[in-house]
Amino acid sequence: MTIVYAVIMFCLLIFIHELGHFITAKACGVKVNEFALGMGPALFKKQKGETLYALRMIPVGGYCAMEGEDEESDDERAFNNKKAWQKALIVVAGAAMNLILCVVFLIIIALYTGTVTTSIDQVTAGAPAEAAGIQAGDEIVAIDKKPVTDWNGIIDGITAAEGTVTVTVNRQGQQLDLESELTKAEDGRQVIGIVPQREHNVLTAVKSGTVNTWNMTKMMGDTLRQLVTGKASAKDLTGPVGIVYAVSDTAKYGFVYLFYLTALISLNLAIVNMLPLPALDGGRLLFIIIRKITGRAITDELEGKIHFVGIMLLFALMIYVTWNDIVRFIVPVFN
Repeated sequence: MTIVYAVIMFCLLIFIHELGHFITAKACGVKVNEFALGMGPALFKKQKGETLYALRMIPVGGYCAMEGEDEESDDERAFNNKKAWQKALIVVAGAAMNLILCVVFLIIIALYTGTVTTSIDQVTAGAPAEAAGIQAGDEIVAIDKKPVTDWNGIIDGITAAEGTVTVTVNRQGQQLDLESELTKAEDGRQVIGIVPQREHNVLTAVKSGTVNTWNMTKMMGDTLRQLVTGKASAKDLTGPVGIVYAVSDTAKYGFVYLFYLTALISLNLAIVNMLPLPALDGGRLLFIIIRKITGRAITDELEGKIHFVGIMLLFALMIYVTWNDIVRFIVPVFN
């Protein structure tokens, strides 16, 4: 089932990405020669109009092959003969679709699991909160006289408290200041023994999904900066083998965690693809901008060769990352 989950995940992420290129290319009037999911020999293929649709054997990769994408073409509908803004839209569309998929999955997760509120659902029996008189249904409005608007603010306030903490609650329209002792959770966190209510609201889920996507983006940005500055090593990167092991570990906890992992990888794919490196969508976008400024100083043929070199370097990086994954995950199994 791990392999099945991993294949479904890979296919979904790649299909969504290439579909973004495909739909935008068609909308801009670009001739698409082939739209394929997977790599290698074709398991299924069908010609419909000008486009060959194919399902290929190896479920890692895929492509939207456009006329004039990596070579010069005289066809007026070729990618190389379109306006710069049209080419830019087509190039960016793949990453945009992965970004949208990430947001949608995180919204679904937030809607399913619910979003925590500042109201209390349960008070743990025998916990300091119970002794302080805090009750289920109370809405926490302040911690140590500092107003809070979300559950993270409550956690931060309790964590920063020393000795005791004053919890201000709204109970049936009346504000009460209740002083609670503190205790330690199993993981060492400072707590008082309360569980928040969760609301299943579409608008709240949309907000939560969007905010979580932004937080994940900042986290990935920090990781990229660490790689560039040398604070992180290329050995820390994970490829398909590592992802399969991540799927295996995540699947044990249920589909919600698989959804979250899929969202994380989808956002990762969007960000990495927009890096300004040859063969990546970001590199193609950079060339579009440069060629718009310089005119014909760079030919389609020259750009195609540069992207080919970039693809070879990416393959070399993939081999390196895959080998590290094998050493990290597979070799220990046989030792």
